[in-house]
Amino acid sequence: MQTDTSTRQSHSLIASDRVEGTPVRRSDGGKIGTIERLMIDKLSGNVAYDRALGAYHLDLTEEELKHAPSFTVGEDFDWGDRSREIEIHNYYRVPPYWGAY
Repeated sequence: MQTDTSTRQSHSLIASDRVEGTPVRRSDGGKIGTIERLMIDKLSGNVAYDRALGAYHLDLTEEELKHAPSFTVGEDFDWGDRSREIEIHNYYRVPPYWGAY
């Protein structure tokens, strides 16, 4: 059964598989990349999305992005390693989802 998209009602939810491949842009609209994985704040459930840009919003300069914490392909990232999480939150100047540290 096909659904007429002109009669669909918009809603505030999106499936994670529909987010993968979505553009990530700066405030000026410049494309940084695409979503490979989706990270959700455990307490608020929020992910930053800018409907005006039609993309996820990451306001970083090219230099900041180049020096951002990273890991290599094939390397497992231990999300239970609180020190790595603190490094990432500090770099992006975002308070951690678990509260003060």
